[in-house]
Amino acid sequence: MNVQTHTVNSLLAAINDIGRDNTRGGYSRPVYSDSEITLREWFMAEAQARSLEVSTDANGIIWAWWDTPGSPKDEASRRGALVTGSHLDSVPGGGAFDGPLGVASALAAFDVLAARESDGSLQRNRALALTVFPEEEGSRFGVACLGSRLLTGAIDPSKALNLRDADGNTFADVASSNGLDPARMGRDEAALASIGDFIELHVEQGRGLNTEEHTDAAGRGPAVAIGSSILGHGRWRLSFSGQGNHAGTTLMVDRADPMVAAAQLVVKVREFARAQADARATVGRLEPVPGGTNVIASRVDLWLDVRHPDDAVTAMLVEKIHGQAQKIAAFEGCSVALTEESLSGTVNFDPALTRALEKSVHRLIPNAPLLPTGAGHDAGVLAAEVPSGMIYVRNPSGISHSPEEYVEHDDAAAGVAALADVLEDLL
Repeated sequence: MNVQTHTVNSLLAAINDIGRDNTRGGYSRPVYSDSEITLREWFMAEAQARSLEVSTDANGIIWAWWDTPGSPKDEASRRGALVTGSHLDSVPGGGAFDGPLGVASALAAFDVLAARESDGSLQRNRALALTVFPEEEGSRFGVACLGSRLLTGAIDPSKALNLRDADGNTFADVASSNGLDPARMGRDEAALASIGDFIELHVEQGRGLNTEEHTDAAGRGPAVAIGSSILGHGRWRLSFSGQGNHAGTTLMVDRADPMVAAAQLVVKVREFARAQADARATVGRLEPVPGGTNVIASRVDLWLDVRHPDDAVTAMLVEKIHGQAQKIAAFEGCSVALTEESLSGTVNFDPALTRALEKSVHRLIPNAPLLPTGAGHDAGVLAAEVPSGMIYVRNPSGISHSPEEYVEHDDAAAGVAALADVLEDLL
C-alpha cells in the first residue's frame, strides 16, 4: 500500500484552477464538460497513486476500492462494504467546496486510515470504497443526483437517457461519447449490494452551525455537524406560451406576452412560500424563446424549486403555484403547462447509523450537533436502499451555490479527522 500524506487543503489546492468561470465568478463544472472530466481524471489518478483499484460503472459512478486484507478482489468479498464520497460537478458559478470537499476529504481520510493500518492500530474486516457520483447538481440535464437515481432505479433509464442539455444533446449521446453504454444504464443490484453503509461529507449549505443555538461566546460554531434529515424537494418547469411579435410595432393592448405572465408568477412564488412555515420556493432559471431584445417572446420557461419537511405541503404549494400560474396566464391571453422534472420526499437518515456517527464524531468534537438540511444529496437518494449518513463541515458565510461559499482550513481538517474516525469505527 502506497501511503500518501496529502491534506484535504492541499488536494483542493491542486484543483483550484479547474473550471473557473470568468463570467459568473466561482466555478462552472457541468457533468462531462472538459472541467468535470479533468476532475474525474484527477480523482482516478489520486486513487491509483494510493494503490486503489479504480473502475467506472455502467451509470458513470467512479469506484476506488480498498479491499479487505487477504480477501480476493471480487464482487462477493466487496458485499456490504463501507462507502464514502460525493460529487465533482457544480452549479453554474458555484463555490469551490460543494462536492469537491467531500471527494478530497474521502481521499485525505483514506490516507489517515492507511497510515493507521500500516502502523497496526487499524484492523479491518470489511472493504472500503471511495466514490464520485455524476450529475449531482442537475445543472446540465435538469435532474439532480442523476447518477445515484440511476443506480437505485429512482429514475427510469429511458427518461434519463432522453434528457437534453441546453445545446440539445441527449444524456444518451453524451454518455456514449464518454465511454458508457446507454443500454446498460439503470438500477444496479450488484453495486447496491456492495454498499453496506454510505457516508457523505459535504460543506454545510446554510448557517445552521453558526446559529446562536450552536455558537460559543466568541460567536463561532463547531467545525462539524451530523446530518439528521433532508427536506423533501422537487423541480418543476412551467412553460408560458403567448404570441411572439415585434417589440416596436405591437401595441401594448394587443400583446399576449408570456414574459409578463412569468414575471407575475415569480413574485407570487415568493409570496406563497413566505406564507407557509418552513417552506422554500425559488425560481432560479428563466428562459425566453426566442430571447431577442426587440422581440416579444413566444414562450417563457421557468424552473421552480419547492422544498418543505412535509411532502404533502410541498405538493400543496406546487398545486397552489400552478393554479395561480393558470389564472395569470389566462388574464394575459397566454397558456401555461407544468412539467415535473424531479421529486424527492423528505429523508430521515438511518437512526442506528446516525447514532454511530454521533458517537464517533463526539469523541473529537463533543458539541457537534444533529442538523437537518434543505439541500439534496446523493446520500438522500441512497438512503432509500442502504443505511446512509452525512457529515457537514462549517461554512462561515452560510452561503452556497455561489462563489462566496467558504470553508476554513482548520474546519476542513477537522472534517477529515471526524470522517476518518467514523470510517475506522465502521470498518
